[in-house]
Amino acid sequence: MSETDTQTSGKPSLKGLGLPARIPFAKMHGLGNDYVYVATFDLDIAAPSQLAIHISDRHFGVGGDGLVLIGRSDVADFRMRMFNADGSEAEMCGNAIRCVGKYLFDNRRTDSTELSVETLAGIRHLVLTVVDGVVQTVRGDMGKPRLAPADLPMNAPGESFINQPVEVDGKTWLGTAVSVGNPHLVVPVPDVMSLDLERIGPLFENHPLFPRRVNTEFVQINSADDVCMRVWERGSGETMACGTGACATLVACALNNLTGRQATVRLLGGDLRIEWAEDDTIFMTGPATLVATGEYFLPNF
Repeated sequence: MSETDTQTSGKPSLKGLGLPARIPFAKMHGLGNDYVYVATFDLDIAAPSQLAIHISDRHFGVGGDGLVLIGRSDVADFRMRMFNADGSEAEMCGNAIRCVGKYLFDNRRTDSTELSVETLAGIRHLVLTVVDGVVQTVRGDMGKPRLAPADLPMNAPGESFINQPVEVDGKTWLGTAVSVGNPHLVVPVPDVMSLDLERIGPLFENHPLFPRRVNTEFVQINSADDVCMRVWERGSGETMACGTGACATLVACALNNLTGRQATVRLLGGDLRIEWAEDDTIFMTGPATLVATGEYFLPNF
């Protein structure tokens, strides 16, 4: 077995998929939620799921929570597609879309500080804060939350699933289900740092209630406008931050009278400011950070 075959053992082969041998990329993160970003304006990525598995590997790839493709759109200014580290395609990522805005402006794909971005969860609007020609923070319109279990999807009856019991690991937890374009279950706990997320996270992710799996946010309430959150993301495991998860968290906390409609959500990677406006739209404000740029050399070439 060759060295490259050994390194990629257990992963789908990239041979014969028409991918270029070298792929330019940017490594970016929003509060530690890191992805590999690839512009597809002049590049065809024919097998993004397979590529995501390889390029996200933290030992043999660039390393990240997944792969994000940035390209043209017929219905918005730009389009974003995102793939988790396991190759599954996700509808949206709040931290990733902030980085998409930064990538587009900093790389002179646009000179506008207000952008629309097509995602699988719908079109999202961004407002960029620029300092000395470089994007520092991004405020994103994250759309309106959906509460019906059928919208997540979720195997539960009724119009909502708010503060309802969920049996996991022999224990009853109380959770609130919220879709922010992707599915979330928000679970209040007394102390987020005491949780064994490596053990219980997969049990929540693959719970029979959620046929397409679920992102789970464990939330500690500090005050009416301040909460701490840890997240287990489907397809990626625990991440340093989750923008859509922070949005779902505020909605769930407000619905349960644990917070108001604005709060700082403190994640392992830093803080996000979330606002649930009176018209039901959720707004998220936070940083976007470039780590590195380079070329990814495909295995087996």
